[in-house]
Amino acid sequence: LDRRTFIKVAGAAGLAAGLTPILAACGGGEEGEPAPAEPTPPAETGAAPPATGGATGRAIKIGLVSPQTGPLAPFGETDTYVAGLMQELLAEGVDVGGTAHPIEIEIKDTQSDPTRAAEVTQELIDGGADLVIPGATPETTNPVGDTCEANGVPCLSTVAPWQPWFFRNADVTPETVYEWQWHYFWGLEDIIAVFLDMWSQVETNKVVGALWPNDGDGNAWGDPELGFPKPLQEAGYTIVDPGRFESGTDDFSAQISQFKAEGVEIVTGVPVPPDFTTFWTQAAQQDFHPKVASVGKALLFPSSVDALGDLGEGMSTEVWWSPTYPFVSSLTGETSQQLADGWTSATGKEWTQPLGYVYSVFEIAADTFKRTTDVDDPAAVRDALKATSLDTIAGHVQWGSGPVANVAKMGLAGGQWTKTDGGQFTYDLVVVSNSVFPDVPTAGTLQPIPGS
Repeated sequence: LDRRTFIKVAGAAGLAAGLTPILAACGGGEEGEPAPAEPTPPAETGAAPPATGGATGRAIKIGLVSPQTGPLAPFGETDTYVAGLMQELLAEGVDVGGTAHPIEIEIKDTQSDPTRAAEVTQELIDGGADLVIPGATPETTNPVGDTCEANGVPCLSTVAPWQPWFFRNADVTPETVYEWQWHYFWGLEDIIAVFLDMWSQVETNKVVGALWPNDGDGNAWGDPELGFPKPLQEAGYTIVDPGRFESGTDDFSAQISQFKAEGVEIVTGVPVPPDFTTFWTQAAQQDFHPKVASVGKALLFPSSVDALGDLGEGMSTEVWWSPTYPFVSSLTGETSQQLADGWTSATGKEWTQPLGYVYSVFEIAADTFKRTTDVDDPAAVRDALKATSLDTIAGHVQWGSGPVANVAKMGLAGGQWTKTDGGQFTYDLVVVSNSVFPDVPTAGTLQPIPGS
């Protein structure tokens, strides 16, 4: 079998066949909560021994902390698949000073709960994790990072705008250096620029309704100085802000009524997927039809847009990775399109943005350990991580050029969900803005939401 067919067969059968990530911990959450949809390899201890013929060292342990269940679960949907890919690609281990070290990957489910994220991180650390990778949103990256910092364990994080990650503690300043944490992603300044560029493509009255939840992202996006309000006002937009809402809200009538009364034609925000589904369904029922809805977090995923049915057409969001991104794997040379096609072939599902980034964190992890002088010294691992300069499938990652200590900036585009012409899937995310990231080609311009 070629590699692609092997992955497809192994994934479909739920077998590892030489792939041995330790994935037992990512099974279902609380009693009655569904287990992840993806088939998982059997839980086995250890990884396949390196086939290099040289000396074999102890296993390197990587802990991936992500929301496998709960409202943030779409962010962790591809984790098991990518972990399987990585165990195969690194089956011979990582060479450190002439000694091949097998790789073990253990996934821990946060159940979309920040407190549990910290708890399972401590479990990984107590179990000897050499590197911890928190997967997605400040509700995951922040408690995981704090726990690693307190324990002196290297932490590599992504998929959270850098401001809510970096400024999460009251005593942090732009010159602050976290000793054990290194983060790469885009910032609020980038998504604001992307949204403004998309909105300029549609004629509106420039009145924006804000859906900002009472969480790390929502408070950062709505911050008067660091978030959306100031740059939007400077660009001539009026913001209608009903105040923060709690995740899990089941009635958005008050927000919808205020938006209608104040003439909102653009909706933005960063709710979790179930909350936006509730809001948008109720908006249609209450005859609120804005021209544009550019929403982070909730509209990133095909599953979230599919849940809206016909109401999903014309939604827009940020695009931090897609098959059209012109980057390749540092491990295989595989293109972004090939990675997306492999996912679809193995799972039958449409590509989703976290796929490229969870792949890239393991690229960085592998590169880090290859350059580490001593895998038994956490400081040596940390120093190798800090010195990263690597072209990944999500773009080039290198720390040291700001915008603040411990953060490497990544590119960002904007996209709109449009109906396909009888294809395998209902909607496709089409890139319509590349003003912030010209390397990514556009395939259209933002169109008003049908029926607005």
